Amino acid sequence: MKVFFLTFLLSALSHLSAEQVGPWNLDALKSKIPAMKWVRQDQPIHSLTYNGEDYKGQKTDVFAFYASPITLGEAKPGAKFPGVVCIHGGGGTAFAEWVQLWAKRGYAAIAMDLNGSRPPDPEFDAEGKAIGNGHKGVRTRLPNGGPPHGHAEKFDSIGGDTSDDWPCHAAASVMRAHTLLRTFPEVDAEHTAVTGISWGGYTTCLVASLDDRFKAAVPVYGCGFLHEGESVQKPSIDKLGDRTAEWVKAYDPSSLLPRCQVPIYFVNGTNDAHYVLDSYMKTFAVVNSEKRLRIQVKMPHGHPPGWEVPDIGLFIDSKCRAAQDLPIVSKPEVMGNQIKVSFKSSTVLKKAELNYTTDTGLRSKRNWTTVPAQIQGDTVIAPRPPQEANTWFVSVFDERDARVSSEVIFSP
Repeated sequence: MKVFFLTFLLSALSHLSAEQVGPWNLDALKSKIPAMKWVRQDQPIHSLTYNGEDYKGQKTDVFAFYASPITLGEAKPGAKFPGVVCIHGGGGTAFAEWVQLWAKRGYAAIAMDLNGSRPPDPEFDAEGKAIGNGHKGVRTRLPNGGPPHGHAEKFDSIGGDTSDDWPCHAAASVMRAHTLLRTFPEVDAEHTAVTGISWGGYTTCLVASLDDRFKAAVPVYGCGFLHEGESVQKPSIDKLGDRTAEWVKAYDPSSLLPRCQVPIYFVNGTNDAHYVLDSYMKTFAVVNSEKRLRIQVKMPHGHPPGWEVPDIGLFIDSKCRAAQDLPIVSKPEVMGNQIKVSFKSSTVLKKAELNYTTDTGLRSKRNWTTVPAQIQGDTVIAPRPPQEANTWFVSVFDERDARVSSEVIFSP
């Protein structure tokens, strides 16, 4: 009888200690190493599959590319590197050139396909640079792949069983990849980061809110509050009718980011049509952890423009390799005819600027004006934008050309 009671008590305590957030069992995703197999290891960029979440009652596999300085032949076995998980956007896949970029930076990098498929093997030019076939090559559906990343799977699947919900699978597949990456002998498991582009930025917001093992997160473009404003996703969410609130609660980053504990660097452009600036700043505002912001006037939207931003590597280096941090910029203050922004920086700031728009209409169509600002000690001083300016912010640039922006101010 005592043995039975003790077993029951331990089982009950185990159940109580399990951390469940929405459809995600975080304890299982962090502790259970997914089964994997190498698909190819005879190239500088390796390929593999690992077990994903069940889909329609069936086991699934997820395809991924992996690279490190060792696979590139630039380091010897036995060396250790920080790790990074790369999350593609809508219409994307695992990108070989992306993991190579991070391996060249001195990281062990994994990039998975979140569409239940795989791209062709990479090719290499004469200098060994990966010629990714992810954008134009024919992708192959895995025999046991998870849900495709269509709007039906992203939105209309909400309600009832969550195993057919793409956001559930996407975040879980990223956390499984992270758990797997941390087991590789060359990976410094305590220094890992995550970054994603567009829908991958959206997923980065989810994962940064769920997986506190990451030391840094960089969502590019992606944000929350997709059910508001000019978001191109809003019509699909509106069509859910009385299920809209359920989707927002379960899968909009605005509902999860308040629990984020991971330092996060938001990267976006002023005119992004997919993740609009006002929704972006609402997303930034709900984060209570350490956060930075980088807003670029008319930053183009796409995978290469997203992953080529050098500041992403600098931010992740600061959290995973004890490198110099990005500047910290305060909220702008209007003082008479001037804007004042205080800052803290371990690097020398070389310039600052004020950006504003007086245009109205769709935010993706507005023109912007940039004027120089002055750096005086630990303060940036800029001219007050014209009275008709409705949206404005200040950006600073340090000696490495790293850009950090203030909060974006929306005037009536």
